Amino acid sequence: MSLRFGTAGLRGPLGDGPDCMNLDVVVRTTAGLAAWLQGRGLGGSTVVVGRDARHGSAEFAEAAAEVLAAAGFSVVALPRPLPTPVLAFAVRRLGAQAGVQITASHNPATDNGYKVFVDGGAQLISPTDREIERAVDSIGPASEVPRLPVEPTDDTLLTAYLARVATLRHSDARQLRIALTPLHGVGGETAVAALTAAGFTDLHTVTEQFEPDPNFPTVEFPNPEEPGATDALLALAARVDADLAIALDPDADRCAVGVPGPDGWRMLSGDETGALLGEYLTGAQDPGSNPLVATTVVSSQLLSKIAAARGARFAQTLTGFKWLVRSGPGLVYAYEEAIGHCVDPGAVRDKDGISAAVVVADFAAGWKAQGHTMLDRLDALAVEFGVHATAQVSHRVERLEEITETMGRLRAAPPAELAGDAVTADDLIHRRGQARTDAVVLQGTRTRMVVRPSGTEPKVKCYLEVVEPVFGHSDLPRARAAAAARLAAVTEHARRL
Repeated sequence: MSLRFGTAGLRGPLGDGPDCMNLDVVVRTTAGLAAWLQGRGLGGSTVVVGRDARHGSAEFAEAAAEVLAAAGFSVVALPRPLPTPVLAFAVRRLGAQAGVQITASHNPATDNGYKVFVDGGAQLISPTDREIERAVDSIGPASEVPRLPVEPTDDTLLTAYLARVATLRHSDARQLRIALTPLHGVGGETAVAALTAAGFTDLHTVTEQFEPDPNFPTVEFPNPEEPGATDALLALAARVDADLAIALDPDADRCAVGVPGPDGWRMLSGDETGALLGEYLTGAQDPGSNPLVATTVVSSQLLSKIAAARGARFAQTLTGFKWLVRSGPGLVYAYEEAIGHCVDPGAVRDKDGISAAVVVADFAAGWKAQGHTMLDRLDALAVEFGVHATAQVSHRVERLEEITETMGRLRAAPPAELAGDAVTADDLIHRRGQARTDAVVLQGTRTRMVVRPSGTEPKVKCYLEVVEPVFGHSDLPRARAAAAARLAAVTEHARRL
């Protein structure tokens, strides 16, 4: 079985054969992409090609660029391994018709991938992915696909990206000490340059994780969400008495945030960072601009409440930035709970860990200048809107049929209550158009669970949220304890699915 398009492209283990990432698969996929573009009357248009520093990425990116050049396209090959957001920016900046980034994001070292962006710099969506797959299926042997050498471009596009990121400031405060790790990925140099350009110069990096290394030697999984992945970062942050810790995933499109608290350093959840950035960026807009913020069906409901209270519009989409950046006009911010943030949709129509790091630093420095912390702001949001506690439970399966069986059991007999809270089931498989997906939402007054198959792994995933009202700041400890107890009960239910 051949690799098929998943989240915006291909991703899989390096190896021989059509079901793995290898040179033949990249060549044939690129030839299919070229044929699809030509079939839409876009032959000869501009296509940007970039890569990360994984095993095989240099060879794969060179092949993709050469196949596109031989097919008559104007190919802009980025000069060296760079973050995925730089590729997305370049596609939009140049008005290119497509972009290809060779990356497997935060997957293990044994993987690589082929990510496709289309006109405007957003990830492709259906039916485009299926159309390209059909075009690939019609391509003959890779050895018969023509290739033409391409000279890489210079740093002009990277310089333009950094100049744009430097403008993302809403506060004049810049006194902030930041600890940073790119987790052996390609984001370190660009992140330091971006933060410096934005005025943040007190930077400390995790030395042993700073240079790109496709083996990811210090982390079992190069994903900031994985237990232990940010241990070195938080140790550095504590050692240098930092104000903020930033972890990027290997292609730097995702950003995780660490903060100091009364019990030491901890990483914020994607939902916590999303609430903070959503409020901050909504408040930074011109009066009467009617801004839009967006998140996904599996994320916390807190952003919707913040938007309503701050005079902003809110949109909820299916999972993935391919949907979030298409959520509507006037979008100023979008996030997904898996630490993905789009803070500058006008320049990068995708998640961008570099620009997110700059805006988080801008936010943190502004609050520090007023004698407050990010945790203080989370407390204020909890007092205003209630404690929103979230968690996730994943069921890994040995047989893919188990996913269908689990979803079938849930649909046949959805629970009537969760942790004593009456819930109703909304089966999203029955919706029409782009709102349709394989997921079930169980919604109560204070409890919510979304169950869906993973889009990238053999898992059924449960996204949990509980809400506990807060009656003044002094009531926060009680409310947080009550929310934790309810969340533990819902978590136990999810484990029994």
